[in-house]
Amino acid sequence: MIRVRETTRIGQVTGAGSANRTDERFGIVATDLGILWDGDDGRVFVLFGDTYGEGWGGHGAGPGTADWRRNALAYSTARELGSGLTLDGVVERPGGGAGQVIPSGRGREVTVIPNGGIAVEGRQYVHYMSVRSWGTPGTWRTSYAGIAVSADGGRTWRKPRSARWPNRWRGDSRFQIGAFARSGEHVYLFGTTNGRRDDAYLARVLPSSLLDTGAYEYFDGTGWTRRERSATPVFAGPVGEMSVGYNVHFGCWLMMHLDESRQGIVLRSAPELTGPWTHGEVVVSGKEYPAVYGGFLHPWSLMGPDLYYLVSQWGPYNVFLTRSRLTTTAAHPPA
Repeated sequence: MIRVRETTRIGQVTGAGSANRTDERFGIVATDLGILWDGDDGRVFVLFGDTYGEGWGGHGAGPGTADWRRNALAYSTARELGSGLTLDGVVERPGGGAGQVIPSGRGREVTVIPNGGIAVEGRQYVHYMSVRSWGTPGTWRTSYAGIAVSADGGRTWRKPRSARWPNRWRGDSRFQIGAFARSGEHVYLFGTTNGRRDDAYLARVLPSSLLDTGAYEYFDGTGWTRRERSATPVFAGPVGEMSVGYNVHFGCWLMMHLDESRQGIVLRSAPELTGPWTHGEVVVSGKEYPAVYGGFLHPWSLMGPDLYYLVSQWGPYNVFLTRSRLTTTAAHPPA
């Protein structure tokens, strides 16, 4: 079982006063999430959610008139994370500054929120959700979730209709929030319903069919089925944003997610993606950092016992690099 020895907030990654000076360099005064994945090109991609510039309100998201971009993409080549995460640059818009990369804003779509990313065979893929309306804190309604793809290093993105999971009126589609993992010949996708209340589910697909939701198979507790409705939880929620990766040092999978019932970000471990997953423990407490959310693993920190990841806070509405030093009480068999 993986245990946390200590957790330390390393520093602020975005916003005024951050070492990256994103407000001055990229027009990013306030933002959240910071989804991380290895781009297989010497860079780690860092994809932010709703992003604001000059005129930001000073607390939480908005207003929409404050140079609002519904997502923004940065990249980093830094391997030494002990003193912070350095951002080398962003995907720019005409005239400079971070531009919006995944298209958004048509019809009843309020925003497009990224959930997870992965590089496969020279292309970048992002799981995202099309938000239809916001509810009380921790709840919202999506119209659908989908996968966007970029073939030019993240500069431009497509949202194919073949790569969408519609969210019916009951709002019970189980892959509206998602996190990618790669194991063997398959790409795996963890999912949950819109909001932060439900359990975690698991799907898989061959890389060649990543953009065809009809080709996905769903774990039903004993095997794989093509029916999403037959998917059974791989662990119980409540589950919010998720991030997953294989830790070479400990020989097991790690899962980080927001758990509102435990008021913080939880770290779980398992010998296989299908489980069994540990109950885990809170690594970042909302009591210490109010309204904390996110928890996205830095892929280059999965080689050793020091785990680095990004978390957000609603009030300052910015992203922070955090480190947890891990140990184990019983070794997982290598996956």
